[in-house]
Amino acid sequence: MSDLEIKNTPLAECHKLAGAKMVDFSGWNMPVQYSDGILAEHKHTREKVGLFDICHMGEFRISGKAALEALDTIFARPVFNQRVGLCRYNFLLNKAGKVMDDLIVYRLAEEDFFIVVNAGTRAADSEMIQSQLPEDVVFEDVSDLTAKLDLQGPLAADILAKAGLKIADLPNYFNWTEAVINDIPVLLSRTGYTGELGFELYFDADKAADMWNYLLSFDGIKPIGLGARDTLRLECGYALYGHELTEDYTPLDAGYAPMLKLDDFPEREFTGKAALKALPVENKLIAITLEGRRAARAGADVLDASGTKIGIVTSGAFAPSLGAAIAMAYIESGKSLDIGDEVQLSAGRSTITGKISDLPFYKEGTVRKKL
Repeated sequence: MSDLEIKNTPLAECHKLAGAKMVDFSGWNMPVQYSDGILAEHKHTREKVGLFDICHMGEFRISGKAALEALDTIFARPVFNQRVGLCRYNFLLNKAGKVMDDLIVYRLAEEDFFIVVNAGTRAADSEMIQSQLPEDVVFEDVSDLTAKLDLQGPLAADILAKAGLKIADLPNYFNWTEAVINDIPVLLSRTGYTGELGFELYFDADKAADMWNYLLSFDGIKPIGLGARDTLRLECGYALYGHELTEDYTPLDAGYAPMLKLDDFPEREFTGKAALKALPVENKLIAITLEGRRAARAGADVLDASGTKIGIVTSGAFAPSLGAAIAMAYIESGKSLDIGDEVQLSAGRSTITGKISDLPFYKEGTVRKKL
């Protein structure tokens, strides 16, 4: 297959049979919505449970006695103190301190790590990481062998209970465990991208259709496309690579300084740290709630009360849970704006009025629900 050809996940035929509308997403043929539409799928995930095909994501296995030390010098967030059983949100930076990718690091064993990366950055991530690994550390790209399904919604644990798992044995937030579902071995983590109680399932790619159809056989669960996934994540203020996170911005611009713990571990070195310490934070990621349902799209200008451009919208959409349009945007870090202050967002020949909000926009999510 040519690099220019669009790729299919193992579930392409399942989506076709379900009547999905397919789109090109990072070079992958992915379902943007099914017959019920984005608004209904969004609501179903918030209230019940949805199943997402995320098989396009990349997965790496990194192992060896020096793996821990190596990864701690590659990724921006500390890895040295990540215990076995934990999965941790992290960043791969270039030497300028800008974000090449946001990813999740799973520590499977003392010398064994599993890295989940974005589909569009898989090749660049692989090259960057391998270039910094010592020879005695083994790197494997297992993306094509791995299926990934996301089970998201307040009833997600109930579905897993119907599938034979004990709720008491399910992992805590940002932890993982091994499980068997429908006779298929699964790496099961309590993670997700919707703001609701959720789990992500990793297993052999040749079992993808079997798992997909098995989970959808339970009452109350529906397939959900990328359209609702985007509105769900935006309502919760989750950054999306290619929008809030790109090689134009640092994780400090995006507000992730507390995660990096630069002051807590001043002697810890990692790729991009010198640039982060040397350069001023030039941008600030903000949240904006708009008046009405009309949304400003990525790339729209953010204007202050005087009509002066102070920033740019990174993501914008109508928020079904809130009944209004919302946006995230970068503004110049020196601009002083408080919650409730008014801004204008460009929309063609007109502007849309909005007010600075706090994050998350949607505050009723079940993501940290106790089981």
